[in-house]
Parts: sequence; structure tokens; C-alpha cells
Amino acid sequence: MMRRASTCCAVLGFALLALPGVALATPTVSFKLQAVPIPGFPHTGNILGAGTDVTLDVAIGGSEYFGSPPPIIGFNFYSPKGSVVHQGGFPTCSEETIMKIGPSACPKNSKAGPIGTVLGFVTFGGERVFETAELFPFFKPGGGLEYFADGHSPVSLEIMTKGRFSNLGGLDGHGPVEEEEVPLIASLPGAPYASVKTITGKFGAAIKSHGKTIYLFRLPKSCPTGGFPLKVEVIFAENGEPSKPELVSAFYKAPCPHR
Repeated sequence: MMRRASTCCAVLGFALLALPGVALATPTVSFKLQAVPIPGFPHTGNILGAGTDVTLDVAIGGSEYFGSPPPIIGFNFYSPKGSVVHQGGFPTCSEETIMKIGPSACPKNSKAGPIGTVLGFVTFGGERVFETAELFPFFKPGGGLEYFADGHSPVSLEIMTKGRFSNLGGLDGHGPVEEEEVPLIASLPGAPYASVKTITGKFGAAIKSHGKTIYLFRLPKSCPTGGFPLKVEVIFAENGEPSKPELVSAFYKAPCPHR
């Protein structure tokens, strides 16, 4: 997995704020998801059985890692039972292209959504401060999605997160699962890693191929009373140690579409 973190000018970077200690509390995770129409494709969105884009808002709380939540090393999203994921037919963009040239070099229709936002924490000038990065989702060669986060100030960060879809037929009352691996990012050896406060984005896509329309996501054909049950698992590196994974689950019920 490739990752790069560099400073904007001389002597910028992460600095130690304090000696690592034992985590005092468990970080918190909450999220919301909404099915929305796919631009240019009618009869999509919050419609049973229809193709859809989804907006996702994730909020993470905690102060046990240098005044911020611990760094993330994994992220799993459990879709509602009956959801359909179709990965084939979409152009892809390689990690090498993104990291060496940039997102603008990726083929048309290889985007799995518009540019999103990640708000995180970095250590700069002896303090833990906010940094905002753009989030670019793409279709990954071989299947699954990849996410390129690009931050510029106060620290220059380029982060590649790789994802894959599993359990396409469903698991434990849920539909397909997207599993993501997130690299630890620091600019100096032994310094605090970057961590995340919020993730905001829209994901999904559709493409016309051989007279048919292919949708990355389709909603279930029916909705249980009370709404679609969704689950997110965020895996943190406790005290910045990937050998000590800490899994936190969050749950949300997306309202059923109007009939």
C-alpha cells in the first residue's frame, strides 16, 4: 500500500505532544446515509429496487490520542439486506496513475462519485490542529473501490485507501459489505499519526453499456418496518499501535422510500 506525507515547507511536520499513554476511553462513531438520484439517470435514488447514489456522513469523537481520536486502520460498511452491488463494466484507475500523475489522469467514468471531504487532525508547530483533505473515490482494477485523500495545509498529505466488496449475497441480516484498509500516516518517525474527525461524501455510479444501464448500487426491492438497518465498523489503532486494533460499531436506520 502506497502512502506519502510531506511538509509544505522546511521544518513542517508532526511533533510529539506527549508520551504515549494508555487509552482513557473508547472513541465514538455515528453516521447517516441517504439514497439520492444519480445525475443524468431518471428513476434512480430512494426508490425500491432502483439504482442509487448514496450520501454518507461519518462523525468520530474522542480525545484519547494526543487530544484527538486514535488513527483509523480499517472501515467496514454493511449495506441493507437485499442490496445489489455490480462492480463490472466500469472503467478503472490504477493506484500508480493516481499517485504519480493525479486524479485528473484517470479515465472518464472511473470515478465512483464526486469529490468528498475528510476533516482530520495533524500535529503542527507542537499542537494538534485540523486539516481538511479532498476525497476522490475511484473504481479499482480487479474490483472494489479505492479512495485518494489529498490534503495541502498545514501538512501536505497524499493517502490511498483500498476497499473491496465481500459477502455479495448478504451476511447476518445485512447485504454486501465494503471493507477498507486505511494506512497510518505520519511525517516523522515516532511522531503522532493523523486521525479523522468527519468524512463526508457521495458514492455510486451508473454507466450505459451495450444498450443496458449498469448501476454500482441498487436498493433492496422491499423495506422492513422502521427502515433499512445499516452498520458501520471503524477499526482504530489503539495508542497508534496497529497491533492493538479497537473496533467500534455504529448503527443507523435509513427511512423506507415513499411508496
